[in-house]
Amino acid sequence: MSDNDKSAVAIEDMRFRLLIDAVVDYAIYMIDPQGVITSWNSGARRFKGYEEAEILGEHFSRFYTAEDRAAGLPQRALDTAIGEGRFEGEGWRVRKDGTHFWCHVVIDPIFSPDGQLLGFAKITRDLTDRKMAEETLKQSEQQFRLLVQGVSDYAIYMLSPEGRVTNWNPGAQRIKGYTPEEVIGQHFSMFYTLEDRAIGEPQRALETAVREGRFENKSWRLRKDGTRFLAHVVVDAIRGETGSLLGFAKITRDITEAHQAQEALERTREALFQAQKMQAIGQLSGGIAHDFNNLLTVILGNLEILGKRVGDDPKVNRLLENATQGALRGVSLTQRMLAFARRQELKTEPVNIDQLVQGITGLLRSSLGPGIRIETAFADDLEAVLADTNQLELAVLNLATNARDAMPEGGSVMISARREVVLEPAQSSLAPGRYVCLSISDTGTGMDALTLASAMDPFFTTKGLGKGTGLGLSMVHGFIEQLGGRFILKSQQGHGTTAELWLPVADNAATARPHDQNADAAAVPRLSVLVVDDDSLVLTSTTLLLEDLGHRVVSAISGAQALQLFDQGEVIDLMITDMAMPQMSGAQLAHAVRLLKPDLPIILATGYADRLEGFSANLPRLPKPFTQLNLLEVIAQSMT
Repeated sequence: MSDNDKSAVAIEDMRFRLLIDAVVDYAIYMIDPQGVITSWNSGARRFKGYEEAEILGEHFSRFYTAEDRAAGLPQRALDTAIGEGRFEGEGWRVRKDGTHFWCHVVIDPIFSPDGQLLGFAKITRDLTDRKMAEETLKQSEQQFRLLVQGVSDYAIYMLSPEGRVTNWNPGAQRIKGYTPEEVIGQHFSMFYTLEDRAIGEPQRALETAVREGRFENKSWRLRKDGTRFLAHVVVDAIRGETGSLLGFAKITRDITEAHQAQEALERTREALFQAQKMQAIGQLSGGIAHDFNNLLTVILGNLEILGKRVGDDPKVNRLLENATQGALRGVSLTQRMLAFARRQELKTEPVNIDQLVQGITGLLRSSLGPGIRIETAFADDLEAVLADTNQLELAVLNLATNARDAMPEGGSVMISARREVVLEPAQSSLAPGRYVCLSISDTGTGMDALTLASAMDPFFTTKGLGKGTGLGLSMVHGFIEQLGGRFILKSQQGHGTTAELWLPVADNAATARPHDQNADAAAVPRLSVLVVDDDSLVLTSTTLLLEDLGHRVVSAISGAQALQLFDQGEVIDLMITDMAMPQMSGAQLAHAVRLLKPDLPIILATGYADRLEGFSANLPRLPKPFTQLNLLEVIAQSMT
């Protein structure tokens, strides 16, 4: 080789060394056949920490961890490079300062032209950052897997792009009942109902998730045992970095209990709204009936006085009779309104249901007509109930008449009774105790849900204009509620109607309210009667009726004025006072007068049943509207 050639080779070697030394991201160095380091570049110096003077002549195994050296990995790497022509691997290495780093290593054997091993070229790359990122990702994936596997309240699982289950968490097993072995590989449509599968709901869910990225819905799903549960479902489409569909993530939550609780809350709210509505209407009806009773008291009282004074003129008497009958119809109407408002005067007593129904069977047959068949069925162990006999008879007749109207082509009415026991307060608000459930069922047209919801509202009727007051069912409702029972209507369009009257059983101490219809009115002496009423028309009418009976009447328009009369020394033998008066009620006035005159007879006149306490509850009552005969009877009762 000429000097020029040698010079050129030297220059080329110099350039190669400069190139190798300029590489700072790779450790590139040579080792001899025994593994001793013979060269060192700047990249090796940068991330291994050794200067060239410190490392040349040292064995390359010093970069390995103690564990790897003990396992003979350095020599194994050289042997592999010789035997296979190359060694490549990754592992932990040690820097000069003792810290570890993860590296990728390539070792190539270097042979002379005649095949003699000259040594090895070793290239090392520091991959610590990548390794740490992989470890972090691996740890995150493991934590996520543990999290998913630890969730038992949600079914969390993956689907392939075709919709087949690829994994299964314990929440899915708990909610749906399948083990992973039973469900992985199966199509997720197996959880859908037959109806939803028939309309393609599973495929629609996946298509929506693919198109919009997410699908969310609430619907019924099937468990392994065939039972249904209401599920809240979310399906998310999972895509790769290139946008290709990898599958779906599916999360299902069982919301059956929450749904049932919400339905119960809605029913409670509806019941509360209905109760508030009925209470408001009841208060309105009671107030109207009270004022109407005052007017009827005036009308009937004046008609009665007028009838005594016109003589025997047939035409005038016919007019008076028609006016009286019209007023009595008004009385019947107000009684129904008061019954609905639960302010009706009731005369409660033990009533045998079987005997009561048998006693009015003849009236029922004649009222319902030949096209209606009446059947009865009563339990043998029925107890007597606490009720107003007349009002209960009227309620049964009313319900039977409604049943007849619902069967224009004829049919049957079943009247039955059974014992019931309420152990705990139910949603019906019935108090714990023993009851008799009296049922009147028909085979008529029935009612739809909307009609049934309004059936007990006052003035609601389906009989057409002028064919009903709309107070029949509301009257029954109010009457039964006032007794402490409950009125229940059950109906379905095309399948008839059942009306249930839940009546409290009468205890041994229950007795009929005492009343004497045979009082000897003629034996009552002429009295000085104090009449107290804030309605001037009622006050005048009552005065006229009493004066017509020969009594002396002193009147007052308020409780305060009445007390002034006592203070002035007015001679009073009997006081008749209205109940509903402003500032001082009739009961309050009676209490004040009783303190002044302990032995003075007192009568309470009222348009509806007031709840009274103390001695006022035992005072004689004069229900409005009243006639002169009613006055005679109550005065005779109070003076005995």
